Amino acid sequence: MKKVFHLFVLLLFLLVFSTSSVRADVAPPENPPGSNLDPGSASTQVRMVAETVTLTVSPDPADKENAIAKTEAVFTMRNLGAVEEKMNARFPLSFFNGNSDGFGNFPEIASIAVKVNGKAVSTRREMQSAFDSEFSYDERDEIPWAVFEVTFPPNQDVLIEVVYNVNGYGYYPYEAFNYVLETGAGWNGTIGSAEIILRLPYEANPKNVVMEDAETGYGGSTSGGVFSGNEVRWTFTDFEPTYANNLQFVALTPSLWESVLAETENVTRNPKDGEAWGRLGKTYKEIIRMPKGYLRPDSAAVEMFGLSKDAYEKCLALLPNDSLWHYGYADLLWTRYYWEIRPSQKNDSEGILPTVLAHLQTALELDPNNQPAKDLLLEISYSVPEAVQQNADESFTLLGLTATPLPPTPWPEQPTLTFVPSETPPPTATLTTGVLPSNTPTPPASTPLCGSAFLLPIFFGLVFLHRKRK
Repeated sequence: MKKVFHLFVLLLFLLVFSTSSVRADVAPPENPPGSNLDPGSASTQVRMVAETVTLTVSPDPADKENAIAKTEAVFTMRNLGAVEEKMNARFPLSFFNGNSDGFGNFPEIASIAVKVNGKAVSTRREMQSAFDSEFSYDERDEIPWAVFEVTFPPNQDVLIEVVYNVNGYGYYPYEAFNYVLETGAGWNGTIGSAEIILRLPYEANPKNVVMEDAETGYGGSTSGGVFSGNEVRWTFTDFEPTYANNLQFVALTPSLWESVLAETENVTRNPKDGEAWGRLGKTYKEIIRMPKGYLRPDSAAVEMFGLSKDAYEKCLALLPNDSLWHYGYADLLWTRYYWEIRPSQKNDSEGILPTVLAHLQTALELDPNNQPAKDLLLEISYSVPEAVQQNADESFTLLGLTATPLPPTPWPEQPTLTFVPSETPPPTATLTTGVLPSNTPTPPASTPLCGSAFLLPIFFGLVFLHRKRK
C-alpha cells in the first residue's frame, strides 16, 4: 500500500512540475527604475555639468518584506550656446526603453515633483517615443513621460531637482533598485560628473549591500561603490552615458537587517538570553539562504554563516532542552551540507551531517511531535538514503549515527553534544537503537519523492523556499 501511495505522490509531483515549473524559475516583476532627464528630440547646447542622485532606502510601510527608495536627483545644467533655449525636458515614468516588467505589465512611477532653481514647476504626463536603448525589445513604441518646461539662459547654471519614490523588486530577502544614466545622453557633450548615493537607515556594509556576485537572482550591485557610514557612493567623471553605465543596487530588505541589529543589541545587553541568541542565528540564516535554498556564496555571507552558527550554539548552550532550536541549528547545517558538500563529493571533515542528525535526534527526543524536524529527516532520507532511512511505520533509522557509509557521502563518527543541561530535565521518549519515534504523518505532496532523483535539486530548492521563513 505504501508503494502505491508513493507512486501516486510521484505522479502528482510530476504533474505539478509539468504545469508550473517554468513559472517557478521566472524572476519577480521589475519596477520602473530611476532615470536621468532627457531633452526629448530637441538638439541642444545645454550640457549636464553635474548630477547627484540619492536613493534613500526604507522599509515599505505596506509590506515589511519589501523596500522603497526615495530618489532625489539634482542636475546642474549649463547652456553652452549664445542664445536662450526653452524646451520641454522629460523624465520617464515607466521603463525608459519601452520594455515591460517581464510579465507584460507597464507599471509607472506614481508621483513626481520637480523644481527649477528652487521653484516648484508643474509636470504633465505625455505619451512620447521610448528612449532608443541598446537593449530594447520593442514591447511598445511610446511610454509615459513627465514633461515640464524649462528655460536655459546662455552661460548660466540652471538647477533642476526631481523627487519620486521607486519600489524595490527581486527575490526576498533582497531588493534590487536601478538607476539609468543613459537617458542623459541627449544633452550636449559629456556629463561632467555624477555621484550616485545609496543611503540606508543603518551603517552600510557588504553584509547588507551585496557587492559581489552573490547569486541573488540579479547578481550583485554595480562595482566601484565605496562604503561610507550609512551610504555607498559611485562616482563618474566626464563620460558619455550608454547602457553600460546604468547602475544596479542589491540590498538586504531593511526590516531583516534591523532585526539583526536589534537581536545583537539584545545579546550584548543580556548574554544569557538564549531566545535572543536563537533569533539572531535564525535571522542570519534567513539572510544568507537564497530563495532556492542554496547559501549566498560571497565572503560577507561566509562570515554571516559563522555568526549564525555561533549564535545557534550559544542559544543551545543556554536552552539545551528546546526542541525547535535544535531543529533550527540542524536546518542551518543541512543547508550547507546539501548544497556545498554533497554535490562536490568532498569529505565531510567537519562532521556536519552527523551533527545534523544528532540535533534532529535530540529535537525529537525532546518533542516527538516536532514536525519541522520530521520533515527535515524526510528530506535527508531522500537525498542521502545511506544516512537516514524511513521505516514502514514512518519512523526513521539514523544510519549516519550508527554506521560508516562509503563515498560519495563520507562522514566521521557521531559527534558528542556538550550543551550545558538546564535545571528542568527533558521529556523522555522511547527509542529503539538508531530509530526515531513515529508520529510522522503522511508526507505532503510538496515533499521530495522517491524515484525522482534527477529532479531532487530543483525540488529541494522549492522545499527550502517554503521553509525559509520558519
